[in-house]
Amino acid sequence: MNQYTGEDQPGNRKVRPRFSSLERFLRLFARVRPNEGATSLILATNLFLILMAYYFIKPVREGWLSISLFRGLTSLELKAYSAFGQSLLLLAVLPVYAALAAIWTRRQLIVRTSGAVVVFLVGFWLVQPELIWDEVPYAGIAFYMFVGIVSVTLVAQFWSFASDIYGESRGKRLFPLVAIGASAGGALGAWAGQALIESTLVSAFDLILFAIPPLCIAVALAIWTDRRGTYGQPTQWTTARWHEPAAPHNEGAYRLIARHRYLSATAVTVMLFSWIVASGDNILFGLVQESVQLDLAGTAASPPEMARRINEATTAFYSDLYFWINTAGLLLQAFLVSRILRYGGFMALMLATPLVSLTAYVSMAVAPVIGLIKAMKVAENSSNYSVNNTARHMLWLPVSKDMLYQAKTAIDTLFVRIGDGLAAVTVLIGTRIVTMEVVNFLWINVILALFWIPLAVYLARENRRWRENAPTPPVQPA
Repeated sequence: MNQYTGEDQPGNRKVRPRFSSLERFLRLFARVRPNEGATSLILATNLFLILMAYYFIKPVREGWLSISLFRGLTSLELKAYSAFGQSLLLLAVLPVYAALAAIWTRRQLIVRTSGAVVVFLVGFWLVQPELIWDEVPYAGIAFYMFVGIVSVTLVAQFWSFASDIYGESRGKRLFPLVAIGASAGGALGAWAGQALIESTLVSAFDLILFAIPPLCIAVALAIWTDRRGTYGQPTQWTTARWHEPAAPHNEGAYRLIARHRYLSATAVTVMLFSWIVASGDNILFGLVQESVQLDLAGTAASPPEMARRINEATTAFYSDLYFWINTAGLLLQAFLVSRILRYGGFMALMLATPLVSLTAYVSMAVAPVIGLIKAMKVAENSSNYSVNNTARHMLWLPVSKDMLYQAKTAIDTLFVRIGDGLAAVTVLIGTRIVTMEVVNFLWINVILALFWIPLAVYLARENRRWRENAPTPPVQPA
């Protein structure tokens, strides 16, 4: 039998592993065992497609927001306050999602929520400026909030599903491999979006439609993975989950987070890093708008023409930025993350990104120019999308199904957006009350990064304690 029984069932006699050609290749990136290669590759492809779709629409939301007006707010304020609006919207959405997770199986949850996203994408494409109507009021702001919510919801849902498939022992080994799909999908999506816009074959808004096919294929792959399990022949661990609700006990996300210090600390950490990253993004967005408007001054014959050029220039800038972020993230994910985990342990994985952020914002504060800020944001975000994302999702491997499909979704959506909201409050205070310069916003991020480091240490220690009591899935197919 082509199985390896030594890891998940320590008392059994070890059988010499026999690896397929695919598994020997995948072992360059993670410690893959026999019969694990196919499902790992399917999950990585699933995540690849989700992130590819997201990076088709992410530059569109920045471009659409850049031509949206709201009561005389500056570009920096509009972006920050729109991010805060996502938090308020999530307060209404999350209880509904939690209730559905307590009723639907994990397969039904994935299929139906993804289907709703596709319907909304078509709807937003139809209300783009000058397609059917000249302009739908606040559509750009609504799209910005929609993309922000969908991005974290679909990704959180995927990682909950992957954790449920693998369990703690396998997930710890295989998550660095699966996460390569995110970095690769983001890099390809950003590159393809930029190439399509620069080719003039499609408009910026048409990228919304390009996001739909990858999402649909990702759903099909999720269904396939749900049927086959880790090894292609479902174990009882897999078949038991086909018919039960995703979150069978329905304790509720907020109650779970409040009751467990591990989850509370995770929520605070996620909120803090989101605050830091969003503040940096807001600073960069404001500088980009100043630069674009200065470069394009006097080049358009009418306000609509100027708005179109600002939209396209902003979309092109962010497509290029996201390409470099995701390319760097892909290289880090493929060749560094699993090695940090293997040789430095989970503590090193948790500390890597806080230290990168601290270094980046000190550098920006010392020399606050757009070129350096762009380069440092590439360093910070690429580390966040690879090293930090893997560490953050590994925190959930030893927890229960209710925590996975309710608490994780809440933390990875609401608490991420609360961090965005705190960044918005920072902008409000810094622009409307005390009139801060850019360098002062950057020093605030330095202070926040100093708080992030001890939280990362605490979570790494708590994770070790939770792993000791985590359930272990069986190795042999049923």
